[in-house]
Amino acid sequence: MKNTTVKHIFNLISKHKILLAISILLNIITVAASLYIPILVGNAIDLLIGKGNVNFNAVIAIIIKIAITALAAALSQWISGLINNKITYNVIRDIRKAAFLKISKVPLSIIDTHKTGDILSRVINDVDTFADGLLIGFKQLFSGVLTIVGTLVLMLTINWKISLIVILATPVSLLVARFIANSTHDMFMLQSKTKGEQTGFIDEIIENQKTVKAFAAEEETIDTFNEINERLKKYSLKAIFFSSMVNPSTRVINAVIYASVCLFGAISVINNPAFTVGALTALLSYSSQYANPFNEISGVISELQNSYVCAKRTFEFIDMPEEISNENMQVLPTSKGAVSFTNVNFSY
Repeated sequence: MKNTTVKHIFNLISKHKILLAISILLNIITVAASLYIPILVGNAIDLLIGKGNVNFNAVIAIIIKIAITALAAALSQWISGLINNKITYNVIRDIRKAAFLKISKVPLSIIDTHKTGDILSRVINDVDTFADGLLIGFKQLFSGVLTIVGTLVLMLTINWKISLIVILATPVSLLVARFIANSTHDMFMLQSKTKGEQTGFIDEIIENQKTVKAFAAEEETIDTFNEINERLKKYSLKAIFFSSMVNPSTRVINAVIYASVCLFGAISVINNPAFTVGALTALLSYSSQYANPFNEISGVISELQNSYVCAKRTFEFIDMPEEISNENMQVLPTSKGAVSFTNVNFSY
């Protein structure tokens, strides 16, 4: 089912290849510009260190370059955000259209065995949650992967020995995030199912309020609602608890990595004249930028997990079997209009 859900998502996104390509190109510009700024800052710092070595004209020229680069990064990021929004809501439109069309094609037995509120929840609430996750995916994953690769290459070119500290410690952060993420998936699945159950129950009670009052079932319906609501609270709290542990855990690990880079970098500056303060500044900046994508993704991992679960529920409905088409049915000969009932009984 996981592969089927991912395949559905990629098939819908692939319909917007041109916009996707432009978005990727703009992300490359944004990341390249943001990675170029630490080099400029490091060069400026080197021009300010040492008695009588300050070159104000060169520093001012670098500051202008930094301003232009930052402006280019901001502009490309803004345009990329607009394009990502357009892709996302086109995809959501297609999903809702497919889901609504499915309602008219599934056998009535499926409609009868699924509460109206649950179907509504899959078509409306779950799709909205998936839209939020898709936007986060566009924003975090594209730029995140590019940032990780770019910072990794630049760190290795500046000082490969210190860079190894960052590289070797990265799997620890990933393993912690993965362990907690696996724990949250089941809770988000239960949360989403219970939301659908709650929506279905509320819809049923509102539509049949006269029947509820006629049978004096007010207390019973309130008790049932409270039971469903209590389960929803329990699953939601557990899901939020587990997911909220990811970001602090990875940030602690990344903070230790950053401190280690500072320590070994400072020692290298003292012992190696070729390794300048400006180079150390750039390395520290890249170390922070390298960790940022992991922190950002871990910070929104609950939204991504919840989004995937909601997408899975929606695509489960879209993939349900349809009624057999009557296009190939045999055409009956013209009848005489005589109808007879044989061995037919009726009782009430």
